[in-house]
Amino acid sequence: MNLILSAIVSIALGFAAVSAASQEKKLTPVSYTLNWYPQAEHGGLYHAKATGIFEKYGLDVTLRPGGPQVNVHQLLAAGQTDFIMGTAMRTLNAQAQGVPIVTVFAVFQKDPQTLVTHAGVGHDKLQDLKGKPIRLPAIARTNYWPWLKSKFGFTDEQIRGFEPGYAALGSDKMLSQQGFVTNDAWNARKVGLNLHSLLLADYGWANYATTIDVTEKTLKERPEVVRAFVRASREGWAGYLANPAAAHAAIKKDNPQMELDLMEFSHGEMKRLGLIDSGDAAGGRIGIMTDERWERFTKEMQAAGALPVNLDWKKAYSLAFVKDR
Repeated sequence: MNLILSAIVSIALGFAAVSAASQEKKLTPVSYTLNWYPQAEHGGLYHAKATGIFEKYGLDVTLRPGGPQVNVHQLLAAGQTDFIMGTAMRTLNAQAQGVPIVTVFAVFQKDPQTLVTHAGVGHDKLQDLKGKPIRLPAIARTNYWPWLKSKFGFTDEQIRGFEPGYAALGSDKMLSQQGFVTNDAWNARKVGLNLHSLLLADYGWANYATTIDVTEKTLKERPEVVRAFVRASREGWAGYLANPAAAHAAIKKDNPQMELDLMEFSHGEMKRLGLIDSGDAAGGRIGIMTDERWERFTKEMQAAGALPVNLDWKKAYSLAFVKDR
C-alpha cells in the first residue's frame, strides 16, 4: 500500500508540475521600451513586474531601458518592441510623419516638464522668462518650445546650448534651463543652488506624458494583449503610489547608478503634485485620456505651427482601453 500511495503521490506531483509549466507557457511575452534609463518615473511598471501583476494578466513582460541613443519610436515602428513610453506630442508628430503609432494610456496627467530658474531674481512666473536666456535640448524645439513662443512670446534668440546637470546655472542668475519637476529640487540641492521650478502644466501645457504607445497593427491584431498590458499597468501604478519599495528595489537592480534617495524624492513629488492621479484621473482613473483634451492640445500645437493643420489627429490615440475597466 505504501508503494501504491507513493506512486499516486508521484503521479500527482508530476501532473502539478506539468500544469504549472503549462500555465507558465501560457504567458504572452511582450516588451516595453522605456524613454530613459530605469528611474522612479517608471515605478508603476517596475511595481507590476516585481509583484507579479503582469503575470496575473497573462503577460511575461521585458522592460527595456531607453537612453539618449535610443529612438523608441523607430524601434516600435520597426516591430522591435511591442510597447514604448512616449508622450502625446511625440505620437502626434509620428502621425504627422506617416508613422502609425497610437497612444492607449497616459500615466502623467501633468507633464513633469519644467523650466528651472533662480529663485529671488524676479522669475516667479513663466512669462517672466520672456527675452531671457534658456538652455534647451534640441528635442524641445519640436515639443513645448513652439507652444511657449505662441502663448508667451518667447523667441529662438533666447535658446542656449544644453548640457545635463544644473551646475552651469550658477554662472548666470538670468539663465534658465529645461528641467523635470520630479528631480529639480533634489538636483539643485546637490549643486548648492537655490532654484525654482516652473511646471509647464500649471500654465496650460496639456501634453500627456509617460504614455503606453503601440502600432496600429498591434492594436488591430492583438487587442487582448494591449488590454491586458493596460490593465496591469494601471494596477501597477496604483500600487506604486501606495508603496514604492518593491519597485525601487527592482529599479536599483536594473540601474545600479540610481540613488534610492532620489527615487524616494521623485515618488514624493509625484504624489504631492498629483502628477498621476489628479484632474480626470482622480478617483482611481489612472491612465485616463479624453477626446476634449486631445483636441484642445492638438489645436494649440497647430496654432503654434508645430503640427500640420490637416493632421488627422484622432488617429493618434484610442480611448477604448482606458475606458475599459
